[in-house]
Amino acid sequence: MKPQDLLHPRPEGLYCPPGDFFIDPVRPVDRALITHAHADHARAGHSSVLATRETLDIMRLRYGKDFAESRQTAAYGETIDLGGVVVSFHPAGHVLGSAQIAVEANGLRIVASGDYKRHLDATCAPFEPVRCDVFITEATFGLPVFVHPAPEAETARLIASLAQFPERAHIVGAYSLGKAQRIISLLRAGGHDAPILIHGALAKISRYYQGQGIRLGRLEPATVEEGAGTRAAGQIVVAPPSVLGDRWTRRFADPLSVFASGWMRIRQRARQRGVELPLILSDHADWNELTATIRETGAGEVWVTHGREEALVRWCELNGIAARPLNLIGYEDEAE
Repeated sequence: MKPQDLLHPRPEGLYCPPGDFFIDPVRPVDRALITHAHADHARAGHSSVLATRETLDIMRLRYGKDFAESRQTAAYGETIDLGGVVVSFHPAGHVLGSAQIAVEANGLRIVASGDYKRHLDATCAPFEPVRCDVFITEATFGLPVFVHPAPEAETARLIASLAQFPERAHIVGAYSLGKAQRIISLLRAGGHDAPILIHGALAKISRYYQGQGIRLGRLEPATVEEGAGTRAAGQIVVAPPSVLGDRWTRRFADPLSVFASGWMRIRQRARQRGVELPLILSDHADWNELTATIRETGAGEVWVTHGREEALVRWCELNGIAARPLNLIGYEDEAE
């Protein structure tokens, strides 16, 4: 069996003909296997969805209980037979419930990574390399310039800024699923015990994380009633990135704009968004982690998708690994 006979791209997404299923389809299909619950990978409207329990739970929170006609839970490491194709889910370290999906038939194994990171994260299971013949890797930060600093060092900068400017509210832009909970967890690990204010868009998923035993400390709603001029002075407010610079932030005391993203490595991006304190904090693997992961899988062939494909394909070729861009459409850097 050739790899493309087991998995190949279609307009709907990655398709497995022998098992008759799609991985992270961008259009409604009969059977979908979902790597994680970010909206560019997990969409409502499929007839049947197979995913980890946490991913199914978060999809329900985001889309409502009827997001799919039927749902099936996959535990990490469990093997499931789909029409003679054996699939299994393995931790991806991206967000809570995220998984790589291994697809195996006739002695050939392909692993679709979804999105992944290698830094340890107290809010989700750590990435586990899976040996395979073909590895499908993301390349969001697939350029040598992207080497992420230690996450603890970045949140320490935020804590230091809070001490330096106690009269200002620090508004942290962080995506509602994964990034927001991770930065709160890192702040707690760094010794910041004060209540953290959160935008309403983060509340539901943050409560879910806490219900799964993830320690986020005391969270309070970032509502503004009276005394807006001094509201949240010396406090951290975590909110969706879309509110940075918006009227909503001006309700707080002399708001200081913070954005947590791997893209903050590029200073011009920070300036364009008016970010005063850029934190280089990513839920995706950096260049060194991408190349190390490819080696750890032992894959003889690599397919590269949604990111900077060309550089990673070239690196593979220089290291004797067959590689090609997969050119999947419809995936964005929602988690950044």
